[in-house]
Amino acid sequence: MKENIEKRVIGLFFLMLMILVGIALASVRNIQRSKDKSDWVNHTHEVVLDANAIAGYLHEGDAAMSAYLLTGDKRDQGNYRAAYGAMVNQMDVALAVTATEAYHKDFTSLTNLIGRHINFTRTLVQAREQGGVEGARQAAQAHPDGESTAEIDRLIGQINENQASLLRQRDREAVDQANSTKLVVYTGVIVNFILLVFASWLIRDDLKSRRIAATALEDANAQLEAKVQERTAELVKSNQALKKENLERRWSYQALDHQLRYNQLIVNSITEMVFVVSKALNISRVNPSVTQVSLWEPQDLISQSIERVLQLPADGPANPIISALNEGRELQERPAVVLTKTGGTIPVRFNLVPLRDDNKIVGGVVTVRPWHGPPPQKPG
Repeated sequence: MKENIEKRVIGLFFLMLMILVGIALASVRNIQRSKDKSDWVNHTHEVVLDANAIAGYLHEGDAAMSAYLLTGDKRDQGNYRAAYGAMVNQMDVALAVTATEAYHKDFTSLTNLIGRHINFTRTLVQAREQGGVEGARQAAQAHPDGESTAEIDRLIGQINENQASLLRQRDREAVDQANSTKLVVYTGVIVNFILLVFASWLIRDDLKSRRIAATALEDANAQLEAKVQERTAELVKSNQALKKENLERRWSYQALDHQLRYNQLIVNSITEMVFVVSKALNISRVNPSVTQVSLWEPQDLISQSIERVLQLPADGPANPIISALNEGRELQERPAVVLTKTGGTIPVRFNLVPLRDDNKIVGGVVTVRPWHGPPPQKPG
């Protein structure tokens, strides 16, 4: 989620940056176009000024020419020559300025008209010098089309009208360009403002989500802490109970060990011979009385059959000890003979108590005591 918000915000700011770059490029391009149009406007004004200057010099020269034809004053002659010279120079400038323009042909036509007009004035001047004022008048009457001032004025007026039309056209283009620039700038600013508001909303929403997540995490941590404390208390309680149980079990084991030792002491202190046998009549344990009476060492008897040391009378088809163990019953005061290690015999009486484990007979305890009554029947 964090990465998505970061990508969106970065994307929005990148888009805003691109819009700003676009606005800057559009503004620079429009400014350059406005500059170009301003240059064209200046150029148009220069053309108009050149045309008007040509007309001014023409009328100035014609006035000086008329004065010279009437008075013959050399100063008037100098004035019209200076005016005509300035007009020709201004014409050359206009031709150079409009060399690449479509209306350059208008100035070419104007040059031809001015050339004809100058030639006509030269004819008048020669007539004045040769025939005086009357000669000049007759020369003027002889060439009625030589006076082309009105046509020159008309052509200059046409040029001015064309330039005024271009000025109006370029003014409209400048206004349209300015409006386009304003539209681009305003649109870009509005779009950037909307994107900025949207980015702010995304950031605010992300911060709100983070606060909610932080609150939820705090609640979860609090619940987890409570559960940990509860579980810790349960573990402490269980540990205490386990310690108590272990202590009681240790006491039980100690008590059982003491009981076993007591039982061992009791069994060992019995003067009767004690044999612990398995269900197969193999000896697993004897008390010291067995060694004292029969002279057999415990290692001589352990894992051996009890019949090696205790022989029963041959008065039945089966060993009564085996029958008693199979049936789970006791035997009391049964006669037998103990064979000593030296080969002697001792008449005895024995008792049998079965040993049980989960209600199953696993062996028995045979207690044997010497018998001082009549000797029992010899085995075999």
